[in-house]
Formats: sequence, structure tokens, C-alpha cells
Amino acid sequence: MPKQRPRFKMALAGLKVIEIAGLAPVPHAGMILADFGAQVIRVDRIMQMGVISDTLSRGKLSVALNLKSPKGVEAFKRVSSNADVLIEPFRPGTMEKMGLGPSVLMKENPRLIYARLSGFGQEGPLKHIAGHDINYIATSGVLSLLGRAGEKPTFPINLLADFAGGGLMCSMGIMLSLFERTKSGLGQVIDANMVHGSAYVSSWLWMGRNMGLFSDDRGKNLLDTGAPFYETYRTLDGKYMAVGALEPQFYAKFLQGLGLSDDEDLPSQMSREDWPSMKQTFASIFATKTQAEWTHIFEKTDACTTPVLTRDEASEHPHNKFMGHFLRNTKGGHEPAPAPLLSRTPGSPSTMALPAVGQDTLAVLVEAGYSKKEVKEMCASGVAEMADMSPKL
Repeated sequence: MPKQRPRFKMALAGLKVIEIAGLAPVPHAGMILADFGAQVIRVDRIMQMGVISDTLSRGKLSVALNLKSPKGVEAFKRVSSNADVLIEPFRPGTMEKMGLGPSVLMKENPRLIYARLSGFGQEGPLKHIAGHDINYIATSGVLSLLGRAGEKPTFPINLLADFAGGGLMCSMGIMLSLFERTKSGLGQVIDANMVHGSAYVSSWLWMGRNMGLFSDDRGKNLLDTGAPFYETYRTLDGKYMAVGALEPQFYAKFLQGLGLSDDEDLPSQMSREDWPSMKQTFASIFATKTQAEWTHIFEKTDACTTPVLTRDEASEHPHNKFMGHFLRNTKGGHEPAPAPLLSRTPGSPSTMALPAVGQDTLAVLVEAGYSKKEVKEMCASGVAEMADMSPKL
């Protein structure tokens, strides 16, 4: 099989991952592994010739197989027979119906780490119910805490369940399992579900309530838009500043930048009954200057007050450019670079164009032991598909 790209000093070099095509969480988990050196083979559905496999498919190979066909299932088994990791996105029981459940694949490949990434998990009364990010964070209890006082709950796009509680937590489970395998020599099954994952990444909210730091009264707590010193404010030019002046010493610097005095002009910082009026005071002051002017005032202080940057502004910010937090893709746009930064084996995402569905079908199946003639016959019979068959054959 041709190499995806040079893999020098990559933490996951030599790792073979099979990713079954799905929506955001599974591609995100696979992209994390690919960014740090794993060879990720994405198994796409057929009848999508010429379609780009996924916006999160950078650095991956794409093989198109018909998993409703017995020959397609057999091809999948051969491709995954020496894989280290499998990531699947289906509702419980789907892989078993195809004959590709963990009891089958791990019998032939006991070192396989079988990651199951779903909405509600592999067991329980909701396991077969459809859902999306908003439903998972609603079920986890987290959504009830997000939003301003007196307003309906506000969901953070689909970042919390799909990506934080889903893709990122799944990749962490894979890393834990890989580490354990170095001692036992065995793989294991991972139940990464987004209800559980979104709750776990929000553990601070539960623990904070137990310590009296949070209540269930949305929008009236320290970090949920309740406090005037942890808030965003509109500037004269219609842009925004973000204020996170929690600690007294930072709050003092913040007030100094605004031209205020805690002792003379305002109630004490933690006087909760005065927070609404303090917000009005801060808002009226921020509205007198542009974002650039406020940035100049606060940029060299410890006031924890920064401009709210757009995506384009963030990618061009001097600090982010110096640290290499963003990379330029094949279309000239910017994307976040792999994180975290590793000193010896940093991530190095592919700069190649995103793969088309079936782009690597020939190479992947030949590597699995099929002849070119057999692959051609599989494509002709609808078992597999190649993005561009004739030039490769």
C-alpha cells in the first residue's frame, strides 16, 4: 500500500485504524488519530463516486465497500484483520446484524480495540433512539444549565456532545486501551456514548454544585453569564470584549482599565444582588470605545480582558501565528492545528486534498490480499467502488 505521507517522529506511527463512515463524532476521533501519525482507513458507502468523504477526513484513506453484501463484509473482515483500532458509529446491534460485531472481529484479531461511538450507549432503554448533540446534552442534564437568566437554554452549537463528549472522549478511550494493551496484549470494547461523555466533560458543574459554587438557577452563577466580571460586552464599533476578571487582583486591573474604583464607584465584587446594575455600568463604559481601543488599554495588563476574535482574526493573531495554532488547508483557508503540542513527536496533519469516496479502494484491497482483477470484479458487481477505476487498472 502506498504511504499516506511521510511520518517522521509521529506518536501514532505504525497504528492502523479502521473508521466506518459516520457523522461528526467518529470522523473527529479518526482525524485526531490521523493527525498524530496513525494510518486511518475510512470505510465509505458505495454509490458516492466523486464525493469528498468528509470535511474531517484529512490524512485518511477512503475505501468504498457495500457492507450489505456478503462479499463486502468479507472484504471488510480482511481489511480489519490486522487493524489496531476500529471505530464504528452505529446504533447498538447494527454491526452484529452485518456479522461484524466484536465477538466476530476480536476472535480473529484479539488485539483489536473496538470503539463504539453512539448517542445513548450500548445498553439502556434509550439505546435504539435517534438523537443529535442537542438531545444528548439535554439528557445529560448539561443543557439545563446553559444560557442566560430568564431565557430558554442555549446549546453551544454541536461542540459539547459531538466533539468534546463524543470524538475527543472516544479518542481518549482508544489511547487508554492502547496503553493497557502494551501490558495485556489484548484489545477491548469501548462504549463511548455522548450522553455520558458530555456529562463527564461537565463534571465541574456537578462538583461545583456540591461545593455551593453553582446552583440550578441558570444564568445567575459565577461562570454562566451571572457575574458582571465574567461576561462579554459590546464595543462602540459593534464588536465585543471578553472579560474573565475572577480573582480580586485581576478584577482590580479590570476596573482600573475602565477608569473605575472598587471602593469608590461600585459595590463589592461579590455582591450578587448588585450584579445586574454593575453589568449595566460596565456595558455603558465599553460602548464608548472601539474594540481596538479597549484592546490597546488591556493588552499588557492582567485584567483578563481580551477581544472576541472572529475565525479569520484568530488565525492571523500574532500569538496564534507564533505558536502555530492554525494551519492553512489546500483551499487556502485556515484550520486548527493538532493539539496538544508534543515536544518530540508532534502532530503533523496531511496537507493533501481531502480524499474522494473510494479513492484508495484499490490500494487498500490489494494490501488486504485481493488481486487487481478481483478488485475490478468487486467494483463491477457492486461490492466495492473506486473513485477513478480505469486509470488505476
